[in-house]
Amino acid sequence: MLYLLDANTLIDAKRDYFQFGRVPEFWEWMQHQGQVGNIKVPIEIYEEFEEARNPDGNRDELSEWAALPEVREALLLPEEVDPRIVGEVIDAGYANDLTDDEIEKIGRDPFLIAYALLDVTARTIVSTEVSKPSRKRANRRVPDVCRDLGIRCINNFTLLKELDFKTGWRG
Repeated sequence: MLYLLDANTLIDAKRDYFQFGRVPEFWEWMQHQGQVGNIKVPIEIYEEFEEARNPDGNRDELSEWAALPEVREALLLPEEVDPRIVGEVIDAGYANDLTDDEIEKIGRDPFLIAYALLDVTARTIVSTEVSKPSRKRANRRVPDVCRDLGIRCINNFTLLKELDFKTGWRG
């Protein structure tokens, strides 16, 4: 199984529960999982956290880490998506008559979903977004669009369980 990461998986991990200084082995594990081909991040999504800046305009820890050549090489999905498939994701997953403002609001999620759509039996999306089935059009959530398109979507903790993440601390 290839796990395709949404940007929020790493952004939320850095902010909420796997800070670089507190759990550095998580970030080493992520890089390793990328090297062995278990996880990847499409370029359109990678750029979301690679380009992130602090309020002072400097890169944050995540963007510095993501910019390291060895991390980028390990995590970046070596594919380009067909724009027609992205269009199909937008039409089928959101609406076929979105305005430019709505398309901008959706952001890069249709790219992530399009990469998974290339092989729904061997690709899973990992996102921290929570399902909100009542949301419509540009307000739809990744898990809901994935469900409608037959793509498996899991959260970070399911990924950690499935790939057996462990720390070395023994209290």
